[in-house]
Amino acid sequence: MVPSGHLVTALSDAAASSAEIDTITLGDLAPDSGWRRPVLLDRELIVLTTSGHGLAEVDFRALPCRPGTLLRIRPGQVLRCALPRLDATVVRWHPEALDGLDVDADEVPIWFQLAGEDEDAIINEVSQLTVDASRHRDTRTARSLLRHQLSVLLLRLSMLPSGAGRTSRPEEETFRRLCREVEQGYQASRRVEDYADRLGCSVRTLTRACLAITGRSAKQVVDERVALQASRLLAATDEPIARIGRQLGFTEPTNFGRFFTREVGMSPGAFRAARERPAPAPMVRPRPPVDGRIDVHQAGQRT
Repeated sequence: MVPSGHLVTALSDAAASSAEIDTITLGDLAPDSGWRRPVLLDRELIVLTTSGHGLAEVDFRALPCRPGTLLRIRPGQVLRCALPRLDATVVRWHPEALDGLDVDADEVPIWFQLAGEDEDAIINEVSQLTVDASRHRDTRTARSLLRHQLSVLLLRLSMLPSGAGRTSRPEEETFRRLCREVEQGYQASRRVEDYADRLGCSVRTLTRACLAITGRSAKQVVDERVALQASRLLAATDEPIARIGRQLGFTEPTNFGRFFTREVGMSPGAFRAARERPAPAPMVRPRPPVDGRIDVHQAGQRT
């Protein structure tokens, strides 16, 4: 085993590897050395900061990072790291890597500052996984080993005390169900009535749940999810703006432009032009991540 508290840095040099589970450096993810634009992620990630202080923007939300900071990032999200440079180990996996294992990656905090015994244990797990991902490849036994190591890592992370003791509200389950439906259907419909029909409840019930959890209406929650996806594609890809609008259900570019301007506060073209500025990109009004255990106020206090 790797000595506790010491992180191995001999990482995979194939940032584009198709391996089921692998480890790379944070720099391997960057589209360029200066992170002038975000990168649209296609796998599950755990990012463990090893050196440096700075900000990591996940879906345009700035999260403070220093040694021991852990981030959980999902496929489809965009990542950008503000200067000064951060160094981090990145554990990547395809979702099917956890098939058949009793672990839920969604139980891992979105942001957490490790310390003490927790930090030593997580560093040790990541280090051993890094060593084995580099040494053992393309055999059934190796794949099984890496899957179980990843499972242990995620189980340890799910046991971190972030959010412990928080009382669950009755409306939270309704809100979660709506978010799952919106995630599946936002490209086809922005009508709250459609989601209410699918969930077998009233528009009023959905709105009441959204107001209780986020302070915003169900319609705002749906629209913000669409605006977030538009922002991701505008910032991290070179897809034509009209095509992005069509992908999100807007048959006319002018309708997409009005919608995006209303939600984000600037036109799609202006938002895209701002993506390569040194300063953080304009933020979509963030939706509180009730499906992840993160205390944003606490994160800000630990900068």
